[in-house]
Order: sequence, then C-alpha cells, then structure tokens
Amino acid sequence: MRLALKEWAVVVDALGRGQQIIILRKGGLREGPGGFRVEQSEFLLFPTLFHQQRDSVLPAAGRRFDELAPRLAAGVVGIEYFARVAAWRRLESLAAAQALRGQHIWREEVIAGRFQWGRSPEIHALALRVFKLPERVDLPMLPVYGGCKSWIELEREISADAAEPALDDEAFAEKLAQFQRAAVANGSLGP
Repeated sequence: MRLALKEWAVVVDALGRGQQIIILRKGGLREGPGGFRVEQSEFLLFPTLFHQQRDSVLPAAGRRFDELAPRLAAGVVGIEYFARVAAWRRLESLAAAQALRGQHIWREEVIAGRFQWGRSPEIHALALRVFKLPERVDLPMLPVYGGCKSWIELEREISADAAEPALDDEAFAEKLAQFQRAAVANGSLGP
C-alpha cells in the first residue's frame, strides 16, 4: 500500500487508540477546485504536525499532544496505522458538523472554521475502521510529502498484512452507529 492520508499526529493517535473513528476534512489548498475527495477506500495514515496547533484540540488531547510531540523526530515519519472507509458524509450545515460533538477531539471553533473556509460551507466526515500495523515503519520526510494536501503517495510500499483492528467489532459497530445516527438526523449528504 502506498496511498496515505495526511492527518494531525494527535488525531492519528486518537484513531489508533480507538478514541475516535471519524475525521473531518475540508481539503488542502492543493486539492483543486473540487476540494477533498475520497480517493480510495483503504489507505495509510500519515501523521503530521503540519497546521497542527495544540489549542485546536480538546484539553485532554492537548495533553496527549504534549506527550507525543517530543517523540516526533524531525525528518522522520512513523507510519503505524492503515484505515478503511466504513462510511462518509458531506455535511452541508454547521449543525450537522456540530452533531458529531463527543465523537472527535477537535474544538468546536476549529470545526466551525473548517466548515466556513473556502468556496462553499461544507465539510466531509469519514468514519474509519483503523488497524495497527504489526510494527511501525519509519520513513524519511521527503519534500514531496509536504504542502497543504490531503493525499500523498509514499515512495515505498508498506504492507498491511497482519494488522490488528484498533477497536473490536462490537465497539467499532457502536461508534459507527453513533456517527450514522448523528449524520442522518442532521440532513447530511453522501452514502
């Protein structure tokens, strides 16, 4: 597997620990006029400090960020997880995005800012089944991985064989149902 989705390291950590199953995406500056799109149903999670601010997450996640930050070696990216898209929704109202409160670690004002940014007020919510790789793969941080974009192709293949789910089937199903109830009840669009 070579396709990876860039996401804040503290969010990747929360996904990997089963604290949350959703990510919220607007799209990077380099996504083009169409904005963010789900490129494939499976991809690696590429933890980054790009655009990451400690104050953008809830206090408990901020404390976790403080623990993670010193371990994030400059010039090296540790790939520990891959994900499968279980469901996604395009949220076209801020109320729909706010209905996901308690299912993620972002502060409300960050969600509102992401929702309003760009040409159209909307945001994509993806529910992910996350799997931990058997061992962390350290990659050099190449210039091609930088920039404000969601999707990158890694310079080498990383196998997801023998990866273990972050959450057992029952816990994942419960979180997925919670996501779907909130998304459907608030008129979001998407599959």
